[in-house]
Amino acid sequence: MKPLERLYEREGLPSSPLPEALAAAYGGGLGLRRPGVYANFVASVDGVVALASQEESGHLISGDDEPDRFIMGLLRASVDAVLIGAGTFRKAQGQLWHAEAIYPAAQDLFATLRLQLNLRPQPLLVIVTDIGDIDPAQPALQDCLILTTPRGECRLRSSLCSGAQLAVFDAPSISGRSMLDVLSARDLHVVLVEGGPTLVGQLLGEGLIDELFLTTSPRLFGRFPADERKALVEGIDLGGRAMQLLSLRRHGSHLYSRYSL
Repeated sequence: MKPLERLYEREGLPSSPLPEALAAAYGGGLGLRRPGVYANFVASVDGVVALASQEESGHLISGDDEPDRFIMGLLRASVDAVLIGAGTFRKAQGQLWHAEAIYPAAQDLFATLRLQLNLRPQPLLVIVTDIGDIDPAQPALQDCLILTTPRGECRLRSSLCSGAQLAVFDAPSISGRSMLDVLSARDLHVVLVEGGPTLVGQLLGEGLIDELFLTTSPRLFGRFPADERKALVEGIDLGGRAMQLLSLRRHGSHLYSRYSL
């Protein structure tokens, strides 16, 4: 992969030394504050992040962009846990939320980075589902934590593999704050949120996301009423909340931005 071109980076960002080849590809170091909650998305120029098809949307929107997959892998390699909603999980049949799963070419480098950061071999997958509507046979559940309600527990308890853990909240729905409290109690302090837009909207509404990594893909999809395509944030009015640009990189016509909230 041709290295990313660094167009802007704000002074004073946290910096952790990356293996040399990762730093060369990314165009510099990458540091994430502990604790911290980070979101990562790819969006079209007209703001679409999720399509109505049953297929996972990210690679369709990005055009299977290699640097986008590389950045996703780099972020996964840097965190304690990857947090997703049940809808995102259902669309990614057979996938694992490991760094090398999205960018296999850097498998050894990602493993070295996790050793340098004193992290477990893989980030823990954390799935949020109020009603337990997920396939218990999916391989990603071999190492995961499922956040659910009593209704979801009834649906899942007897069918889960031994590597799946349940955290049950005595409520019809789960607040973002309670999700993060459970993760913190398990020593999972740096969390990467990969969707979907409803979960991200909930966390943003509670003021719980610290930074957003956003790939802007040079594609247009368009929208029409009730088409089920989704923007970055769904289900909440954020009132034009301001963000600060922390860094901007480019590869071809794709842009890779990092914002502070």
